[in-house]
Amino acid sequence: MVRVEVAGATLELLPERAIHLPQFQTLLVADVHVGKSTSFRTLGVPVPRGTTAGTLERLSVALTATAARRLVVLGDFVHARRSFTPETLQALTRWRDAHPALSITLLRGNHDRRSGDPPRELGIEAVDEPVALGPYRLLHEPREQPEGYVLAGHVHPSIVVGRHGFDRLRLPCFHFGAHVGVLPAFGEFTGSHTRTREPGDRVFAIGAGGVHEV
Repeated sequence: MVRVEVAGATLELLPERAIHLPQFQTLLVADVHVGKSTSFRTLGVPVPRGTTAGTLERLSVALTATAARRLVVLGDFVHARRSFTPETLQALTRWRDAHPALSITLLRGNHDRRSGDPPRELGIEAVDEPVALGPYRLLHEPREQPEGYVLAGHVHPSIVVGRHGFDRLRLPCFHFGAHVGVLPAFGEFTGSHTRTREPGDRVFAIGAGGVHEV
């Protein structure tokens, strides 16, 4: 874990690809994409199984490590309407039953608007962006807001480390600009995109079980 001061408050950057805001007892994640591999398989695409279970287990690890009382998902919790299979719903229900006291808020992202809100029995409050949290404005898509520093997801940021050929490696990262910070995609079965780095930006790569400023 790495602590960083952003907009006058402390953020804890976790190797699980989440941000903990200790002053608000809140955990932030973005782009969970539950059921993405299931959705692909229903279309006949041969992709690995078990990615939803791995994603939910990592989310439990982050919640346990931080003792967060609230979880805010910055959009794209479920990948597609096809993702709501009995198998995926059972996995979500088991995970929710393991965290009965946890307050969960979902900012509707582009995938959520197509898939629909999660089943009511999961106890997830789905809302439209932005959501205010202390000095921050929480969104799905990263764009500046007139009031508050923005924390968002959507673009699945990554950074390339190394110099040549086989020594180059693409890693998920947290990217903090002057007015907008972007979280890495939380889901296991997601792609990534290299972000343009402007002077003064701070970038924290996730690799080797830790978070490292690069």
